[in-house]
Amino acid sequence: MIDFYTWGTPNGQKVAVALEELGLAYQLHPIDISKNQQFAADFLKISPNNKIPAIVDHDGPGAAPLALFESGAILIYLADKCGRLLPAAGAERYTALQWLMFQMGGFGPMLGQAHHFLRYAPEVVPYAQKRYHDEALRLYGVLDQRLAAATFVAGDDYSIADIALYPWAARHEWQQVDLAAFPHVARWLALVGARPAVQRGMALTF
Repeated sequence: MIDFYTWGTPNGQKVAVALEELGLAYQLHPIDISKNQQFAADFLKISPNNKIPAIVDHDGPGAAPLALFESGAILIYLADKCGRLLPAAGAERYTALQWLMFQMGGFGPMLGQAHHFLRYAPEVVPYAQKRYHDEALRLYGVLDQRLAAATFVAGDDYSIADIALYPWAARHEWQQVDLAAFPHVARWLALVGARPAVQRGMALTF
């Protein structure tokens, strides 16, 4: 059994989708970030950075419990645990991992800033709005170019790279991104979004 600590954000949805895709049994523990529950002392023991998502796998390596935070690390761990959604070795593995890192290092953080300044900032900051909107468009262009040459982000096979990117791209309207300019992303969003496990994982919102 896996204890899954999360909230309805793209980073939380990534892990929810992976758990559903892999058919792993889990217990859901909502962490209401609007009430600062991520700063509770008990959660800090699991996630030292006070961020969701986090998991505790009670059947971890060596049959011992394993606590993990950081969504990218969790996705790699779950894929390796089940031997699915990430090639075990070779160039295909590193291709998938590089696109996972593209999400972790750029697509997620920059789109998160776009969400903040375009939707939530208590004051209008034109410089920040333009900066992060422009970067969102650039990143969508990178993804669109990749998907012009491949069915899924890492190639022919669906992987944790798709799972990581999908919840962020699914909020394209929050980033004021018109998918008409990125037809390959639109095609991929429809393809991934039609998967039942993706629909179940994305439905875990609070």
